[in-house]
Amino acid sequence: MKNRTPLQSLISLSLVALLAACTRDGPPATTTTPPQAQAAKAPLPAYQRELSGSLLNVPSGADVELALLAVDQRGNPQALLGNIQLRGTGKPLAFRLPFNPDTFSKHSRIELHGRANQAGRLILRLPAQPIAGGDTQALGELRLVPAP
Repeated sequence: MKNRTPLQSLISLSLVALLAACTRDGPPATTTTPPQAQAAKAPLPAYQRELSGSLLNVPSGADVELALLAVDQRGNPQALLGNIQLRGTGKPLAFRLPFNPDTFSKHSRIELHGRANQAGRLILRLPAQPIAGGDTQALGELRLVPAP
């Protein structure tokens, strides 16, 4: 098994996101909202659940993307189940990531991935967070780490 470079992983994730956006079942779960409006959002529709929490170490002005992915045994992305894009404020960054729980039954392994870019450069990443079930979950504080 070959080691993948961060660029190869980023390209794979982008391709999966693009393919999933074209073939997604049900209503799209992608949202782009300012952090303040994100936290005060209305209740979810009955067919959706959400992951929530806050991201630590995100510098002001950084662009953050969180993606809920189905992955295979080797950790390669197979399907995009939901994603959001946020802008860093220099403070803990609250997030709410909606998803359709029906898609969980189609996949054996689900993970939350994240990355932060500033001035077009990858600066931080969120280590893969395994997500156990298709229920609404509060993940607490998640720390982004420097990207290799």
